[in-house]
Amino acid sequence: MTQFTDQLAAHGGPEWLTSKRRESLDLFNTLQVPTESVEAWKYTQVDVDFTALRPHGKRDVVSDVAALPASVQERLNGTDVGAFLVLDGPDVVYRTELPAELTEKGVIFTDLKTAVEQHADKVQQYLYSVVPAEVPDDTTIAAPGTTPSKSPDPSEGKFSALAAALWTNGAFVYVPRGVEVELPLGSFRVMSEAGTYTATRTLVVAEDNAQVTFIDEQASDALPGTYAIGAVELVVKAGARLRYVSIQNWGEGVTHIQRQRGDVERDATLNSLVVTMGGTLSRTEMQSYLRGQGADSEMLALYFANENQHFDHYTLQHHAAPNAHSDLLYKGVNDDASVGVFSGMIKVDLGAQKTDAYQKHRTLMLSSEARNFSVPQLEINANDVRCSHGSTTSPVDQEALFFLRSRGISRETAEKMLVTAFLEDVLGRVPLKSVVKYIEGIIARKVGAV
Repeated sequence: MTQFTDQLAAHGGPEWLTSKRRESLDLFNTLQVPTESVEAWKYTQVDVDFTALRPHGKRDVVSDVAALPASVQERLNGTDVGAFLVLDGPDVVYRTELPAELTEKGVIFTDLKTAVEQHADKVQQYLYSVVPAEVPDDTTIAAPGTTPSKSPDPSEGKFSALAAALWTNGAFVYVPRGVEVELPLGSFRVMSEAGTYTATRTLVVAEDNAQVTFIDEQASDALPGTYAIGAVELVVKAGARLRYVSIQNWGEGVTHIQRQRGDVERDATLNSLVVTMGGTLSRTEMQSYLRGQGADSEMLALYFANENQHFDHYTLQHHAAPNAHSDLLYKGVNDDASVGVFSGMIKVDLGAQKTDAYQKHRTLMLSSEARNFSVPQLEINANDVRCSHGSTTSPVDQEALFFLRSRGISRETAEKMLVTAFLEDVLGRVPLKSVVKYIEGIIARKVGAV
C-alpha cells in the first residue's frame, strides 16, 4: 500500500526503530482483516478501507490549560494525577513535569517520541517486547502426547501490525528498581479531526520492587469515520506493583481497536481496569502473561453500551509459572440496540501447578433489543489447580425499578441507581476516587439522569 509506505517514510527515527516499523508494515500487508471465521473475532467485523485512511493532522503546543478541549479541562479539574500529558492526534499539546524528587530517583515520564530520542537504550530494550507486531503465540504448553491449543490466527495481528508500523506518539513511563511513585501519572488523548486515524502506543516499565499507577484516558466529540488504533505494553518486573487504568470515551463515529498486554514476573502484581463507554465500535484486548512464580493479575472492566454501540472485549489469563494468581471480573450494561461481546480464556501451562485463577462476566440488559455474546473458556494442562469461570446475562430487576419509582424517583434516576449498584463491585475495587467519580458521571449521562 503506497499510502502507508509514504506515511512510514515520514516518521524518521533511529535505524533500529525504522527497521522494526518497516517489518511491521510488511507483515500488515500480508495479513487479512479478521473475519467471523476467526474464533476470537466471531462477533465483531471491522469495515475499513485502508486505502482511504489518512493520518490525523498535526497540532501545536498550547501554553494555557484554557486552550485545551473542554472535555480535557473538565477532567483536569477533577483528577489527582501527579503529572500528565495531553495528546491531540499525534502531538503532545500540553504537559506537566514530574516532581523533582522523582526525577532525581531516575523516574522517567514523557511522550514516547521524546523517549526514543532521549532514552533510546531503555525504549529499545522494551518496545515491542510485550505487544509485538504479530499476535503473540499464546499456545498452552501441554503434556507430551497431548494436543496443545491452536496458535492464534495470524490475521488477529492485522491491527497490531498497523499500530507497530505507524504509531506516532504515546506515553512512556519508567520506574527504577525499588522506587515508589505515590501519585498516579496520566495521559489524556483526544482527537479533533473526523475521517482520520491515530496510532498510539503506551509503554510502562516498573523495574524490580517498583510501584506506579498510570491512567490512560481517551475522549473526543463525535467524529464520523475516525479510527483510534493502539497498543499498551506493561512490563512488571519481579516484586513490582503496577496499576493501569484505561478509560475509553470516544465520540460517536469512532472505531477503537487496542491490544493491552502485561508481562508479569515473579511475585509481581498487575492491577488493570478497562472502562469502555464511547465510540461506535470498540474492540479491546486485555492479556496477562504470568511469567513468574507468585505473579498476580487483577483484571477488572466495566462497560455501558447504548444506542447502536458495539463493544467487544477479549481477555487472556495465561499462567506459565506455578503458584500464580489471576482474578478477572468484567461487568457490562447493554441498552437500546447495542451489542456486547466478551470472550475470555484462562490458559494453564504444563507445570504451572497451584494456579489460582478466576473469571467472571456479568451483563445487565436494559433493553429487549440489545444483544450480548459471552464466551468464557478454560484450557488447563496442570493437575493441581483451582480455576473457575462463569457468565450471566439478565434483564433489569423490574421489582427493584418499581420500588424506586414508587418512591417518587424518576425512571432515569432509578436506572442510574440500579446500574451504578450493578457495577459497584468493580468500582469498589478501584482506590482512585476521582476516576470512580468520573465514571459515575458518564453512567449518569448514559441513562439521561443529568
